[in-house]
Amino acid sequence: MPGFKVEVPHPLGQEEAANRVKTLLDHLRGRFEGQIKDMQQTWTEDDVMQFSFKTAGLVIKGEMDVQPNSVIVHGDLPFAAMLFKGRIESSIKDELEKCLSHPA
Repeated sequence: MPGFKVEVPHPLGQEEAANRVKTLLDHLRGRFEGQIKDMQQTWTEDDVMQFSFKTAGLVIKGEMDVQPNSVIVHGDLPFAAMLFKGRIESSIKDELEKCLSHPA
């Protein structure tokens, strides 16, 4: 299955970045409530989140790794979503950059 990957650097440290990402995810879940279904997310002690959700009948799965100086999101895309890969990566990057760019 084809994949996607986005990496966004940040100056916040791991704990602050993880808190901001969790807040962002709650906001996005509400904003896209009718478009995203069956959202599953599991966080580990190392600030790594496994996620999956359905949108437009397609299942998207992946992992978000909050590191001390960057956040890396990667996952699998169904072949039917490959036309939107660039837009998906761009949207993820834009949202993370906004979330992580403001000073602590």
